Amino acid sequence: MFNAVPKEIKVALLMAASLFMEMLDGTIVITALPEISRYFSIGAATVALLVSVYLITSAVFIPLSGWMVHRFGKKKIWSIAIIAFTLSSLANAVAPNFYILLITRIIQGISGSMMIPTARLIVLEKTPSSKLLKMVGYLIWPALIAPAIAPIIGGVIVTYWNWQWIFLINIPIGIIVTLLGYKTIEPDKADKSSVFDLKGFIEIAAASGLILAGAELATHGVYYWSIALIFVVFGLLLGIIVFKHLKKAVHPLFSIDALQVVSFKICQTSGSVLWLCVGALPYILTVFLQTVFQWSAVKAGSYVLFIFIGNIGIKPFTNFIIRHLGYRSALLLSFGMIFITSIALAFITPDTFAMYIMLLALISGAGRSLALTCYNGLSFSEIKSKYRNSANTLNAVIQTLAQGLGISLITVVVDLLQLYFSTAVSYKLGFIFLGVLILFPIIEVMVLPKNIGQTTLIGGEENVSRHIR
Repeated sequence: MFNAVPKEIKVALLMAASLFMEMLDGTIVITALPEISRYFSIGAATVALLVSVYLITSAVFIPLSGWMVHRFGKKKIWSIAIIAFTLSSLANAVAPNFYILLITRIIQGISGSMMIPTARLIVLEKTPSSKLLKMVGYLIWPALIAPAIAPIIGGVIVTYWNWQWIFLINIPIGIIVTLLGYKTIEPDKADKSSVFDLKGFIEIAAASGLILAGAELATHGVYYWSIALIFVVFGLLLGIIVFKHLKKAVHPLFSIDALQVVSFKICQTSGSVLWLCVGALPYILTVFLQTVFQWSAVKAGSYVLFIFIGNIGIKPFTNFIIRHLGYRSALLLSFGMIFITSIALAFITPDTFAMYIMLLALISGAGRSLALTCYNGLSFSEIKSKYRNSANTLNAVIQTLAQGLGISLITVVVDLLQLYFSTAVSYKLGFIFLGVLILFPIIEVMVLPKNIGQTTLIGGEENVSRHIR
């Protein structure tokens, strides 16, 4: 059956599978932290390093990926990355002590940072604008599915097996995708003369690391907020220096010229807010149901699963909606769905009709799916093929920071609210906070031209008829 699929779709599905493996691994481990803590007899704060070092390592090394694919070729870097990711997953499962596990998680974070932008670039670099929306459809589902199903899969694994299987599930996926990728992906030329911007890499790595380290530190309680704020402020100041360096450097690590294109810039600004919410909502809903409603991990995960069902349920219709409404109207529709459901979740109680909670999660998931498809199709709609490597790297850096900040931000907001309100009220206000955040993308998108990204909406018979005329 796989042989009958067109080659470009085969490649897109393989890249999506590798992205799914990485994104699932980045979130599912959260469910296993209590078990790992007991297994190695360590504290909750120490075991949480498994999440933070992975996230920070990924963010630090993503900027390197754009230069590496230039220097060594996309197929080679992707192949090395997925093999290293698979082997490090195995090493995670058999680690004899916590410190070895921490080291293997760092290796896994580095390999994941190479895999994410390279996989996207393999699919998008040569894709004409008229086919971008279609190909993005294959790449977007891992970001939608992985965070939504991670809680229930993790809950089942921890409840009925042991935490090692959190990492072992990557092994068969990694082996299959590696073998299929070796046969399917075409070799590409490497540019041996590519100059490495060491100064730019160090600056970007330091800025990303400080911001995410500060955000992570803030989640450990009010006593850490002062030093966390210092980390974040220094990271942002260093980010300004990075921006100036990339703008003036003769051979920058990656170009930021794509920010001059409105359709790309809008995906980095309001799109980042959406990515932040995408990372935060499944997390806060899971913790809310377990902490406030006192539900088990499996029961809470089964409700959060409806976000995933909404993601998948609307997927066959997203391209149709975008093509008929246009990006601007489709985005506003999706924002409305996210806003309404986020606010509504603040008013659910343990006595709320189960189907109502599931429906809210379903609609929220559908809105997320539509919005992310819009942003991913729009971001490269006006970027020429030769500039997509740099644009892809910049996009990956910003998305990683936004996703990483999502869980940290909502955790800090809820902790801050708990200084003045009960736990239940604080979580409810947390949902409202996420809803209010969506107002920024709504305002920014409302001023966009109605026909923005139109080149990606012209394809198939319409494209042929244009050329005939």
